[in-house]
Amino acid sequence: MTPYRELAPPADLLPVVACLWEHEAPPGHEQRIIPDGCVDLIRLDGELVVVGADTGPVVSAAGVAPAPSRTSGIRLRPGAAGAVLGIPASEVRDQRVPLTEVWPDVGPALADALDAADPAGRLDLLARTVLRRKAQRDGLVAAAARRLGEPGARISGVAGDLGVSERHLHRRTVDAVGYGPKMLGRVARLRRLIGLSSGRPTSHSSGAPAALADRAAAAGYASQAHMSDEVRRLTGLTPVRFLEDATLTAA
Repeated sequence: MTPYRELAPPADLLPVVACLWEHEAPPGHEQRIIPDGCVDLIRLDGELVVVGADTGPVVSAAGVAPAPSRTSGIRLRPGAAGAVLGIPASEVRDQRVPLTEVWPDVGPALADALDAADPAGRLDLLARTVLRRKAQRDGLVAAAARRLGEPGARISGVAGDLGVSERHLHRRTVDAVGYGPKMLGRVARLRRLIGLSSGRPTSHSSGAPAALADRAAAAGYASQAHMSDEVRRLTGLTPVRFLEDATLTAA
């Protein structure tokens, strides 16, 4: 298998799940995780954990095990975590929390079932567990996330277009995503930059990467310096280094 691959979720889960995924890290592998507005349920080193929405880069330590380590996960779309978890998503922001603490009623049995399943069975178990929650993505927050993803979007304008106050939008977004609209907008801008740099066609690009300053402007940054500061804060790397091999993941 490839080191990291994403699979489409079952149709019933499309409103709340961005993807199922697997990652097989070779020995000595170091992984960098950047904010994407999502919350993941992950079976990691035999433990089932909730990985809250990150506000900065997370770099996993290089493993010392002689064999590759396999990780399985399910990624909740921005705005779905609060309903799926049954708690405000802000309670797991920037944290790795054992699922048994969030779902004490089903977490232990699910962890045991995952231990006994093969890789494909683990993804199926995670999907069926989320499906049984019968959760709905917060429609207001989902709409805000889409609008904040547009270059030049302002929180005041997005809130006004959606017919709510900025304070109301902030509260709903913190509960559903884990952080407020300002951070969500920063994440959206970074994802636009990745899309403009990866050669993957987006609504703002036909595919060929432009000069860095042009990509900064197209992504919605005030200047190239602004972009550099933001990329360093969210990824821990310079834009040149980060964009060398950055790829968009499902969100």
